[in-house]
Amino acid sequence: MRPDPVTGPIAGLLLTPGASATREQPALVAVDEAATALGLAVDRIDFPYTQAGRRAPDRPPVLLETIRQGAAALAERSSLALGDLFLGGRSMGGRIASMAVADGLPAAGLVLISYPLHPPGKPERLRTDHFADIGVPCLFVSGTRDTFGTPAELEAATAGIPGDVTHVWIEGGDHGLRRKDALVAESVARWLATQL
Repeated sequence: MRPDPVTGPIAGLLLTPGASATREQPALVAVDEAATALGLAVDRIDFPYTQAGRRAPDRPPVLLETIRQGAAALAERSSLALGDLFLGGRSMGGRIASMAVADGLPAAGLVLISYPLHPPGKPERLRTDHFADIGVPCLFVSGTRDTFGTPAELEAATAGIPGDVTHVWIEGGDHGLRRKDALVAESVARWLATQL
């Protein structure tokens, strides 16, 4: 499906980068292209700290507000309701998007690429306190060799999400999913097509 010049986009997708990347991260660009081809309005946004040239991420309230503002801007630009937008991104960006939805930001679903379930080597420090408040469909695309969470760990943790959860495992992929951009984009596009 392509965007209809009369009726406009059928949905939207807001993408956010991981902690050490920008909106130009190759996997996000690939997902943007695949989702645009489906007829979605897509925005990729940066967080304030990267725009300012800083390395350390902003505090969570700033990151969350960036997601809220980005979603509002995309909804207004594309004449969609917030509930017609899919939110997500890579690693930290996806995690913050999921926290925004758990905190009440309306969304059609979450696209979470390389979700950082816990810091490498610290499986006791789970980043899942908000999972019980996520009531929208969720896609998790992760590598089978991701040190931020094994397939078994992530599947166990996401069992606590009330919304429908889909896992796509990229065989041999690490947290960065290097050289796997096409597979990631294809996986996201396939899932989005089932949700539209």
